[in-house]
Amino acid sequence: MTTPKVIQLNNIVLKYGNYTAIDNVSVDLAEGEFFALLGPSGCGKSSLLRIVAGFVEPNSGEVLLDGKDMTNVPARRRPINMMFQSYALFPHMSVEQNVRYGLEMARLPSAEIKQRVAEILETTHLTTMAGRRPNQLSGGQRQRVALARALVMRPRVLLLDEPLGALDKKLREAMQLELKRLQHEMGLTFVVVTHDQEEALVMADRIALMRAGKIEQVGTAAELYERPASKFVADFIGRTNFFDGVAKGRKIGVQQLGELTGDVDAVGTVTYSIRPEWIRLYNDRPADFDNCLEGVVEEVNYHGQNENVLVRLPGQSQLVTALRPANQMLPVTVSRGGKIWLAWNGKDSRVLSQ
Repeated sequence: MTTPKVIQLNNIVLKYGNYTAIDNVSVDLAEGEFFALLGPSGCGKSSLLRIVAGFVEPNSGEVLLDGKDMTNVPARRRPINMMFQSYALFPHMSVEQNVRYGLEMARLPSAEIKQRVAEILETTHLTTMAGRRPNQLSGGQRQRVALARALVMRPRVLLLDEPLGALDKKLREAMQLELKRLQHEMGLTFVVVTHDQEEALVMADRIALMRAGKIEQVGTAAELYERPASKFVADFIGRTNFFDGVAKGRKIGVQQLGELTGDVDAVGTVTYSIRPEWIRLYNDRPADFDNCLEGVVEEVNYHGQNENVLVRLPGQSQLVTALRPANQMLPVTVSRGGKIWLAWNGKDSRVLSQ
């Protein structure tokens, strides 16, 4: 059974004078999906979110909500709520008063307001803090209040613009899981804008990676990481090593390195990508690998659960990074200035057109 489409963006174009912020973007969002708009600063992701919210009207294209054209419908009449990075809590109000404010403005019956507020405070673990004011809360607690205030309105879609950007790393990681839990429990469609790839990978069911007003690729985290559609996607999602070369079938000729074996047949100029975790390290040339290259270790960075080993290959300006897990550190000797063999199989690489 096909999951219903909640939001459909069809051929959206947004221009500011001669500058095109959104360039003919089309994408569908499914019922109950956690969807991420990911990309570098200035790529158009926040502008696209504001078009969905109704704060910005596109120059052309259409916004459909449950199949109904909402392109020219003002934000206040859309069953959509938006949570900003600043949270915008009322400082003179308690947690409970902040959460119930929207319901009061909607003139709901007092009994229903009381029930809804109690339910959402419990869901967001804020019941014991209902009487506190925002300046008596931590950053994570204020974030949960802003989230509760948005969710208590029971929107069809919740939009989140860089919701975790103001939090420190530990708290941000905890809130990623909290957002995912709430989205799953409530069954709502969440759309989050972020420039943080890790944030998108952890939370989102699907990701749209944007660049210069266009969508480069839409897919699950695994699809974008394991099957990038372009060099930009491979470079933005995770870490990887690139070699430029000329392909003939599965063999890619790289200047001063010789031939590398890739994952697919290709012809012409290509970019060859291999993730650090797929590279194995050896002191002597190994057998049974499609690709073996000897280099010199320039740097070893210890990260607790693994080491990043940076290797200089002949004639290459960029260092190659290999990831060595802690449980593989003993059999191979790695030292700065020492020689090392890098080995991997073609099926683990990605050959990308330029």
